[in-house]
Amino acid sequence: MERETTPSQSEWLIMEIFWAGTGSLTAKEVIKKIQDKADMSPRMVRVLINRLCQKGVLGYTIDEHDLRVYHYFVLKSKEECQKEKSRKFINSYFGGSRKNAMAALLQSTELTEEQFTELEGILEQCMEKHEAAEKGCHVQEKAISTAKDTLKEDSEKE
Repeated sequence: MERETTPSQSEWLIMEIFWAGTGSLTAKEVIKKIQDKADMSPRMVRVLINRLCQKGVLGYTIDEHDLRVYHYFVLKSKEECQKEKSRKFINSYFGGSRKNAMAALLQSTELTEEQFTELEGILEQCMEKHEAAEKGCHVQEKAISTAKDTLKEDSEKE
């Protein structure tokens, strides 16, 4: 089984604090900031921070003046975590079918005209990106084919 590398629901609350700020935070600073948002004990916050470090979502440095104080910083952006969570969700619940996942999400919610327009724009960008990638692959295939032909011709001449 694949090792989990994305934040759990509780860990996500901790990460929201890091993603909203700039720079590093100590556990004490995180505890202070999360008190308004969630009912978590200081010990639980420290446990979650430790797990986030183990997952490679957070990193840390040790304070040079007080070796008991750790300064934690973000290693994985919110966007990276969202993409990874989405991929795992689609693989787990939709057998890897992005189309089925998108259909289920779209059919289970009411969207405004503005949201439909925004989604159309996103789909168009994805299609353009996909077409450009395919075009790049065809160019590479043609270059490889040409190189093979040249090598074959050179070896036949010898």
